[in-house]
Amino acid sequence: MSITRRNLLIGAALAASSTAHAQQDKQNAMPVTTQRNSFKSGGKAIAVETFRTAGSSPRPTVLMLHGADGLNYNTQYREGARDVAAAGYQVHLVHYLDRTGEKRASFSTLFQNFMPWMGTVQDALAFASDHPGADPHRIGIIGISLGAALGLAVASTDPRVRALVNYFGPLPQGAIATTSKLPPTLVLHGSADPIVPVANAYAIEALLRQQSVPHEIKVYPGQGHGFRGWRKTMRPPGPWSSCCVISRARRLRRTPAPFP
Repeated sequence: MSITRRNLLIGAALAASSTAHAQQDKQNAMPVTTQRNSFKSGGKAIAVETFRTAGSSPRPTVLMLHGADGLNYNTQYREGARDVAAAGYQVHLVHYLDRTGEKRASFSTLFQNFMPWMGTVQDALAFASDHPGADPHRIGIIGISLGAALGLAVASTDPRVRALVNYFGPLPQGAIATTSKLPPTLVLHGSADPIVPVANAYAIEALLRQQSVPHEIKVYPGQGHGFRGWRKTMRPPGPWSSCCVISRARRLRRTPAPFP
């Protein structure tokens, strides 16, 4: 079974099934190992957690960029990285806040720190490209909230990014180059997000249309930031359990040989 088909099947099952079935799917997935690494950016040591399955053949690689809450308060980032890795990807969860010495992003200094964080994400792309077992020609970014804004900004100027998934992120005004060309992009947002209003998703969609970039947008009715607020009678969209986000971005491509 190809990686694409496997991702679509696993992702569909996890997104649509009960919690028990989702746990069973995870148990049937490929075993994932975690390794803690680091690289230098702006003279600082940046931690990165690498998730991957066994095997020596080059595999598509994903940078996962967490939100402003950082990695000390939310275990779902690691759960999501593990899920995506189990589908056959090499995933690097980047501690980009190490660049500014923070555990979580301070909103009072967010704008002044945005450019250094961008530089760290670009350095993370170099780290991922050179990492053993990675295919440097198939690199994507999954960004969440603040991480999604960083992903947009970096992807707009760095052709190494071949696919982008944006989870409820803002459009970073002034950080998108006017001559930019974004990669195929998947945008996921909640209609009732009070922190990053859904207007941001539609603004990103307009930008993608303007650039004639293959894209897909999904707005979840009644969902707040982080897809909180789903009614008990309905199943949540499962942002961290779905293994098919990169595969869905892959479907948007019209040129051969990017992501499988």
